[in-house]
Amino acid sequence: MKRNSLKLALLGGTLLASAAYAEDVTLTIESWRNDDLTLWQDEIIPAFEAKHPGIKVQFTPSAPAEYNAVLNSKLDAGSAGDLITCRPFDASLALYEAGHLTDLSSVEAMNNFSDVAKSAWQTDDGSASFCVPMASVIHGFIYNKDAFAELGLEVPTTEDEFFAALDKIKEDGTYIPMAMGTNDQWEAATMGYNNIGPNYWKGEEGRQALIAGEQKLTDEAWTAPYATLARWGAYLGDGYEAQTYPDSQNIFTLGRAAIYPAGSWEISGFNAQADFEMGAFKPPVQNAGDTCYISDHTDIGIGMNAATKNPEAAKTFLTWVASPEFAEIFGNALPGFFPLSSTPVELQDPLAKEIVGWREECESTIRSTYQILSRGTPNLENETWGASVAAIKGAKSPEELGAELQAGLASWYAPHQ
Repeated sequence: MKRNSLKLALLGGTLLASAAYAEDVTLTIESWRNDDLTLWQDEIIPAFEAKHPGIKVQFTPSAPAEYNAVLNSKLDAGSAGDLITCRPFDASLALYEAGHLTDLSSVEAMNNFSDVAKSAWQTDDGSASFCVPMASVIHGFIYNKDAFAELGLEVPTTEDEFFAALDKIKEDGTYIPMAMGTNDQWEAATMGYNNIGPNYWKGEEGRQALIAGEQKLTDEAWTAPYATLARWGAYLGDGYEAQTYPDSQNIFTLGRAAIYPAGSWEISGFNAQADFEMGAFKPPVQNAGDTCYISDHTDIGIGMNAATKNPEAAKTFLTWVASPEFAEIFGNALPGFFPLSSTPVELQDPLAKEIVGWREECESTIRSTYQILSRGTPNLENETWGASVAAIKGAKSPEELGAELQAGLASWYAPHQ
């Protein structure tokens, strides 16, 4: 009896010690999404901790522009968090190749994602996957439904209809036709060139051909979008050259512009700021009946710091991130960040539902410069920023821009030499 009591006492002590140890496991997440802090603290982390009481989670974001530098310095110093929020493609691939991210290929939950979803966080040969895909963003145009109703405008589906609508808005004079500036440059490429471009280079077909060296940036499929962007300048309003990204957001949400070339990440902010109903339309095709292509860009994932002292707890969290429960929380709490898991998620936000519905109508691709083509100097992504601005301003012809970009790429990228 005494022996059994002793065994029970020892067992109880062991269980208490295990429980105390389990409660001591705290995972820290590094991220650039400092605007998501409240979401993580109020919704995501409590949902995880409720089912995993032995693991605590802290979300510790850095300012977006400083994230890469801050994260790299922490990783070098050995002070980075257990979990690393991953930007797509080369930035995260560099972290993996430097030994900072763990290969997650053996984590069963990675089977919840398609090869396309995983491609943003894989080695070039696909042999290692180092981040769990979280969400993509989709490009198109958000418009002011009140403005369209006032002016009797139909939602455009072709480029001719698009420019006819812009002409009518400009002629009326009540609204700036389209809110976008060129001061910060990246919008011209991201919401301009890589928004409309996939319809010209046929999405993945053209992007893969460019990577393989089978197409060049001097080909019409790659220069024609610049010719279209050159027409945009007439509709962006006075002083667009000095207009910043936040300026453009404000112009649209204050009801001063009818159309906003957009990424779906704008939805939450626009919902909070705009007092008019919004709709969205996909990048217009050149001719009625053409196959449509959308930039459905893999945007954010999360991986495990190879130096974490809590690998099992980190894997538990990553497995949960790959679950339908996380996808539903994330997709609805952050409308416009579309979950990448294979399990469908029922979205509540009407604008988000409208945009994600394009996946059923169009072929999906990603931004043309993000995979492989921006590893050298000059960096094709950054060069495309400047080229897109030059096109809108009419500073250079599409052919000149294509020739400059092609020369830059060929200077370091073997398939184009």
